[in-house]
Amino acid sequence: MRVQTGTHHDPFEVLGIHRAADGAAVVRVFMPQAEAVELAGRRMARVAGTDCFELDVPAGAALEAHPLLHWQDKRAGDWHRGHCAYTFPAQIGELDLHLFGEGRHFEIWTVLGAHLKTIDGVAGCHFAVWAPAAQRVSVVGDFNDWDGRRHAMRCRGVSGVWEIFIPDIAAGSAYKFEILGRRGQLVKKTDPYARQMFLRPETTSRVIDDTPYGWGDGAWLAARGSFDWQHRPIAIYELHAGSWRRHDDGSFYTWAELAAELIPYVRDLGYTHIELLPVAEHPLDASWGYQISGYYAPTARFGTPDDFRGFVDACHQAGVGVLLDWVPAHFPKDDWALARFTGEAVYEHEDPRRGEHQDWGTLIFNFGRNEVRNFLVANALYWIDEFHIDGLRVDAVASMLYLDYSRKPGEWLPNQYGGRENIEAIHFLREMNTEVHGRFPGVLTIAEESTAWPAVSRPVELGGLGFSMKWNMGWMNDSLSYIEKEPIYRKYQHNQLTFSQMYAWTENFVLPLSHDEVVHMKKSLLDKMPGDVWQRFANLRVFYAWHYAHPGKKLLFMGGEFGQWNEWKEAGQLDWVLTTFPAHDGIRALVRDLNRLYRDEPALHDYDFDPRGFRWIDCHDADQSVLSFVRAGRDGTPPIVVLLNFTPVPRRGYRIGVPRGDAWCEILNTDSMYYGGSNLGNGKALVAEPQAWMGFEHSIEVSLPPLGAIFLKPCQ
Repeated sequence: MRVQTGTHHDPFEVLGIHRAADGAAVVRVFMPQAEAVELAGRRMARVAGTDCFELDVPAGAALEAHPLLHWQDKRAGDWHRGHCAYTFPAQIGELDLHLFGEGRHFEIWTVLGAHLKTIDGVAGCHFAVWAPAAQRVSVVGDFNDWDGRRHAMRCRGVSGVWEIFIPDIAAGSAYKFEILGRRGQLVKKTDPYARQMFLRPETTSRVIDDTPYGWGDGAWLAARGSFDWQHRPIAIYELHAGSWRRHDDGSFYTWAELAAELIPYVRDLGYTHIELLPVAEHPLDASWGYQISGYYAPTARFGTPDDFRGFVDACHQAGVGVLLDWVPAHFPKDDWALARFTGEAVYEHEDPRRGEHQDWGTLIFNFGRNEVRNFLVANALYWIDEFHIDGLRVDAVASMLYLDYSRKPGEWLPNQYGGRENIEAIHFLREMNTEVHGRFPGVLTIAEESTAWPAVSRPVELGGLGFSMKWNMGWMNDSLSYIEKEPIYRKYQHNQLTFSQMYAWTENFVLPLSHDEVVHMKKSLLDKMPGDVWQRFANLRVFYAWHYAHPGKKLLFMGGEFGQWNEWKEAGQLDWVLTTFPAHDGIRALVRDLNRLYRDEPALHDYDFDPRGFRWIDCHDADQSVLSFVRAGRDGTPPIVVLLNFTPVPRRGYRIGVPRGDAWCEILNTDSMYYGGSNLGNGKALVAEPQAWMGFEHSIEVSLPPLGAIFLKPCQ
C-alpha cells in the first residue's frame, strides 16, 4: 500500500524482478494508468486494492533482465509497450557519491540531472537529484501523467542522492522532481542540474539531446591557453542579449541572428570581447538574468543550448572572446526552483540572518555545505567546459564576503571568530578560482567587488581571492561624479580624477562603465553630461578619452558607444535610429578609434597593472581642470602623452614636459570635426625644446581643445 499511496522510501524493494532461492521469480509493476498488463503473453494479476500487477515465473522459465510489458490504457483502451524502470540497477558509482559528498566532484553535471543513455540495449533517461532528508523523491513528467507514484526514485543512502533510469524516454520530454519532505511537505521542483528548460512562463525542465556539438574554434582555444592577458588589450562590450536588437514585432533575436549582426558590429568597433549579462535560465525578464532559476540551462529565450554554443563558436572564429556574467551570490525564492528544495532549506541557510538578502528579496547559498559549494564550483566549470566561455564576471562579490552586507545590527550573525567576514564564501571563491585557472589556462575571472577587501585579484597561494581582475568601482564612481558637474565647479573636485592613482596598482583593474550606471533614474552616460547639446557630446568624448587613457582594461555597456539618450530598458531595444545622426555617429567613430589606438599602441595596454606604465606630467592644474600624463610600455615601445581639458575653454600655448626630445605628433583628438568637435588641435609636429619642465628635460607647447583630449606620440 505504501507504493500505492506514494510513501514508500524505496519502491525497488517491491517492484521489478525479485528472485527466490530456488530460482523462481515474481515480477511486479505499478501502473495506475493500465487496465491490464501482460508479460510474454501472460496476463499479470492485479494485487487486490492496488494498481500493482504481478506475475509468478517458475524456476527455469525464460525471463529477460528487462522484459517488455504490454499494457492496456485504462482510458483509451488501446495497447502500448514499454519496460519497467525497476528492473534496472543503480547507475551512479560510489566514487561519484564520495566526491560529491566531499564537494570535490567538479563534473557533477555529468552525473546528476537528466541524461539519455542506453542500458542493456534499452534506451531511456537516467535521472538523479540531490534531495537530502526526504522521505520520497519521484520523477514526474509528460511521460507519466505527472503522477509522483509511478517513478519513485532509489535513495543512495546518506549521500542524499536519488536516482532512477526510466526507459523509453526521448529528448524533449518535460519533467520535474516531486519531493515528499521529512515532515510530509509535498513539493514539485525543477531540476537544479537541468541543462535545458521550457520557455517562461513554463517552469519545467526538459530532457536534452546529448549529441556532442561540432566545435570549430580549436585554434582560438589553443591560443587562449597562452593568452598573456595582463599585457594585452582587453576592451569589453557589455550587452543584454534580449535588448541589443529586437524584431519589429518586439520578439527576441535568436543566437544565430545575434551572431550575424552583433559579431560584425563588435569587430568593426574594435572590441576584443563581449560580456553577456546572465544567460542562465531565469523566469523574469525584468531581473535582467540576475535572479536565476536554472543554473545549468542557457535560457530558452534565444534558442537551444547548441544554438548558444553556435554563437560562442562564431565569436571565436571571428576573433572575439565571450565573457559571461555569473551569479553565485543569491537566488530567487520561486517555490518551484531551488528555494526550500525539499520543503526545507537545502541550498540556502535556514536562518534568514545568514540565508536571505533583504534588499533583493533573494536567498543566499549555504557555502559551508559541501554539496552546495560543489553545485556552484562545477557550474562555473560547466559554462567554460561545455560552452567554451572565455571568462566569468562574478556578480556581487562584496555581498558574499561580508556577513553584515547591507544589514543593520542584530540582522546578521558573526563567524566563528566573532568577525564579519564570511569564511565559507571566501573558501568557495578561492576554490572556484583555483579550479577555473588550473583547468582552463587563459580563462578570466573578474570580480564585481565594491569594497576595499585586499588582494581580490591576487593568487590564492599569496593570500588573495584568486580572481584575474576586479572592477574598479572607485574609479567609476569618482569619474562619473566629476564629469557630471558643471565645468566651472570641476576645479574644486580635481582630486576625484587624481585619487585613483593612489590605489591603481593594488589590483588588476577593469574600468567599468556598465549597465548599472545607466538605469534606475541614473540617466544614460550622455544624459549625465552637463551643458548644452554640443557640450554634452564634447563632455562624453573627453570622458571616453579618460576611460581609455587611464590604466586598466576597458568595459562599456551597449548604447554608450553611440551616445544613447535614454536609460537602458530591458523591454525594448537600443535606439538605433540615433546612429543616423552625425553627432551620435561621431561618438561611435571615436569609440572605434579609441579601441584601435588602445589595441595598436602597446603603451596604452602593456602595463595596465604596473606603475611603470604611468607617470604624471601634471596632476595639479586644478584651476584649469587639465590633466597630463605619460603612458609607457615595455622597452622600445614609443610612449604616449595624454592631455585632457575638462573645461570648455581652449588652451593655446599650454606647455608640458615630455619624456623625449623628439617631435611629437597628434594621433587622436576628441575635438576633431570627424567626431563632431570644433576641430581645434595640433596639425603640425610639435618639436620638443630643451627646456626643462615638470621634471622632464624637454617640453612642448600644445593647443588644448575645449572639453577635449589629445593623444601625442613621437613622430615617425
